[in-house]
Amino acid sequence: MKLYVIVGSPNSRKVLAVVKHAGIEVDIEYLDLFAGDTHQADYIALNPNAMVPTLVDGGFKLWESNVIMQYLADKAGDDVLYPKNLALRADIGRWQSWELAHFNQALGTLAFESVAKPNFLGAQGNAAVIDHARQQLARFAQVLDAHLKGRSYMVGDTITLADYSMIHVEFFKEMVPFDWTPFSHINAYFDHMRETPHWLATAPESAEQIGRKP
Repeated sequence: MKLYVIVGSPNSRKVLAVVKHAGIEVDIEYLDLFAGDTHQADYIALNPNAMVPTLVDGGFKLWESNVIMQYLADKAGDDVLYPKNLALRADIGRWQSWELAHFNQALGTLAFESVAKPNFLGAQGNAAVIDHARQQLARFAQVLDAHLKGRSYMVGDTITLADYSMIHVEFFKEMVPFDWTPFSHINAYFDHMRETPHWLATAPESAEQIGRKP
């Protein structure tokens, strides 16, 4: 298997965390975002979205990070990261869908407009988009904070795919213009997950490495 990723990419990091957690043998191919590697014809043939990550397993090509995580966990036979129990599996899928559509959609948009644009892309963030993303994040942070009360993990009593999905933009959490003070359960959860070994191992060594080949 070959996995195409970009250093520091949140979606790449959550898949890499699963690779490390499950001890999966996979060839990692790092792409250079700034050199336009994702827009080369040979890569577009693998992923027409020109995004990362992409997994190639023989003749099978797979994109979309959450599904790649599920595929890899099943391939490794990891019944903890992605349990075979249908209710637990559905619960993990529910939170993976929710983080993409709601919480991390808002957090990611806020991070892109307020942090990534001015600091990495030399552009000004859109004030209206920032304001809307902040409102959406406040709305969905309430849902997540309530869910995390009395919990260490999203589903069950140990790390699952839902956790690596939920925290995949944690690098930007403290950088965005958002008041996290009311959300003590989220803060505790992110602080805990940020230091877990397999997630920590996916972090870029410096900001200068982000988007570049190692």
